[in-house]
Amino acid sequence: MKTLLLCTSLLVAVPPLWGAPVGFDADTVGQQPAGWTCGATGKGNPRWTVEKDGSAPSRPNVLKQAGTATFPWCVRDDALAESGSVEVRFKAVSGKEDQAGGVVWRWKDGNNYYVARANALENNLSLYYTENGTRITLKYVNAPVAPNTWHTLSVTYEGDSIQISLDGKVYIDAKDAHISGAGKAGVWTKADSVTLFDNFTYTSADK
Repeated sequence: MKTLLLCTSLLVAVPPLWGAPVGFDADTVGQQPAGWTCGATGKGNPRWTVEKDGSAPSRPNVLKQAGTATFPWCVRDDALAESGSVEVRFKAVSGKEDQAGGVVWRWKDGNNYYVARANALENNLSLYYTENGTRITLKYVNAPVAPNTWHTLSVTYEGDSIQISLDGKVYIDAKDAHISGAGKAGVWTKADSVTLFDNFTYTSADK
């Protein structure tokens, strides 16, 4: 049986995020960022913390995942929509099993959501949906994902249309309707990936 791990941050007044980049620079180092809920799908011990990093696109802080779990995730509490876009800068630092940086959208809970993943060990980009805790592959393509390098991962979604870009180039243009309705957006990793995130941006296209 899959276990849903949750580590919810303290309730803090956070301004609505509609197209404004989040750089984590106002958050306390060593703790989860305010206004986010972090955990993992499956087993393990995710560790999401804000840390200082001199290479950050918007210095000084980044969001770092350094624990080990099946699928760690961290979602923005106010990023709720059915249609819109999500973008983040990420850097895959290390990992023997995986070196992943990803984003989630239409996140209902830790067991139901879409995810786009870039993999620095395999040099590919993947589209999945997770339903009842099981991750199911929709599509994957080869793409250059250099380790220890900042990349930009972007997803736009409306209805059953999903478009995924890496560093400004569209690699996946797909249609799928397994996860419908409004859901939150955030970031994601896999297994023992040590990954940094910065400049998270989210927009809603809901009417």
